[in-house]
Amino acid sequence: MRRALELAALGSGQVSPNPMVGCVLVHQNKIIGEGWHKKYGDWHAEVNAVNAVDDKALLRESTAYVTLEPCSHFGKTPPCADLLIKHQLKKAVICNVDSNPLVGGKGIQKLQQAGIDIQTGVLEKEGRELNKRFFTYMEQKRPYIILKWAQTADGLVAREDYSSKWISNSISRTLVHSWRASEDAIMVGTQTALYDNPQLTVRDWSGTDPVRIVIDKSLRLPSSLHMFDKKVLTLCYNTLKTERQDNLEFIKLADSPLFLEEIIQDLYARKIQSVIIEGGSKLLNSFIELRLWDEARVFKSSQVFSKGIAAPLLQSQLHYIQAIQDDTLFIYKNPLL
Repeated sequence: MRRALELAALGSGQVSPNPMVGCVLVHQNKIIGEGWHKKYGDWHAEVNAVNAVDDKALLRESTAYVTLEPCSHFGKTPPCADLLIKHQLKKAVICNVDSNPLVGGKGIQKLQQAGIDIQTGVLEKEGRELNKRFFTYMEQKRPYIILKWAQTADGLVAREDYSSKWISNSISRTLVHSWRASEDAIMVGTQTALYDNPQLTVRDWSGTDPVRIVIDKSLRLPSSLHMFDKKVLTLCYNTLKTERQDNLEFIKLADSPLFLEEIIQDLYARKIQSVIIEGGSKLLNSFIELRLWDEARVFKSSQVFSKGIAAPLLQSQLHYIQAIQDDTLFIYKNPLL
């Protein structure tokens, strides 16, 4: 199952809104085939694993180790449960039961009715961590929300004039680009868009650009900003107009205390399973105050500004810490979830 999870992770950034899935086929304690879901719309892990088996006759006496319950419905591809039944596998060991109501135990039931022995819950915690975006989306009806910022040793995210380049080092910034390639969307507030003029694309890493999201309630941001270059699908949430221009979409919402929650619900409706909130401090604090976040990734630099914009205030249990040259990365998880 650990091997199946390793394979599943290879689909990171490529399969959303599907989950990452890996499959290992074992005959008499020997792996005879393995596969993973490589890209949304392409064959699922079970199909790729079966196709990798040279002698299909061995499948009748084989066990499939799958990280997620085999699907039982027709989507972009036929049901994987039917494929395992067709080849009369002896047993299926499953890491996680699918939270998608289209599957939700139906795949397991189908396999059992066909006489296939089932075991579930193997490395279940690791499987849920791998597919935390998918499970959050299915179970909480919203994207997985990651807060991210870099702060100085004296707790500041920008100077008084809002300039901040660069607080973290080049290795940390490369890591951030790898994160962008793994998430569906990336969000900034008005001030960050205006003063930093970020591109919010994947440049120091190989991968797909996330959907860009900017909050500009009164539509005061200039059209010359990178955010509005139409090179990447960009959503601009405001209170004035709804309009579509090629890769740029303006979405009007009511100017109410529920503005952020309505953005998150709109992203859910668009099947966006994860979003990184990259600033600024006001926007990050708003998500923290609403307790509307799952994970926070904070870089702390050795730099000192003395005066400037204070970093967000986060009181949460530390989950992980890592030194990255002269930076330190702190990762927090929301204890209320």
